[in-house]
Amino acid sequence: MNLSESAFDVCLASSSPRRRELLQQIGIRFRQLPVAVDETPRPDEDAGVYTMRMAVDKAAAGRRQAGFSRDIPVLAADTAVVLDREILGKPRDRDHGLSMLRALSGRTHSVMSAVALDIDGRQQSRLQHSRVRFRALEQHEIDDYWRTGEPVDKAGGYGIQGRAAVFVEHLEGSYSGVMGLPLYETWDLLRDFGLTPAEWMQRPHVSFRAPQ
Repeated sequence: MNLSESAFDVCLASSSPRRRELLQQIGIRFRQLPVAVDETPRPDEDAGVYTMRMAVDKAAAGRRQAGFSRDIPVLAADTAVVLDREILGKPRDRDHGLSMLRALSGRTHSVMSAVALDIDGRQQSRLQHSRVRFRALEQHEIDDYWRTGEPVDKAGGYGIQGRAAVFVEHLEGSYSGVMGLPLYETWDLLRDFGLTPAEWMQRPHVSFRAPQ
């Protein structure tokens, strides 16, 4: 496939607006395709293994769902917030969300972010591991943050790119990885497949969504 002549470089198997923004940031043209997979961790599954499995499963689901030619690249990602070896998913409700934020307060947690690429039946993936320390949070800050609505759909109940940025005392690793798509690993993966267009630096930030 000649990417310079195609309408988009990759199909992004995700509905995440954060991942959309990050791909736009590096000038990759894409078509966005939401996918649904079972995100239940397996018993005693390591967080890194789980995150990689989710990214690979999402890429495969995107491949099955897209209906494109097999040579259209399908990109997917997954991010997990981990505290004391426990994977903190998205808040089930307000009480769960507040509980997670209280647990993260004043402590360091891990963020695992995996990216996978599926093209013509071949798959590769990368894993990025960051460590994030929250300052001690006041209960009113936790309550106020929940009321913004920002934590509802985010792993660990917070988004580093939003108002929770003021909670982060220290970050060791990848900001984009904590946000949901590790850009270094994504670019490295695209490059390994020969999918980094020569003219990418001159491109405007334009995205292509799948038809509704």
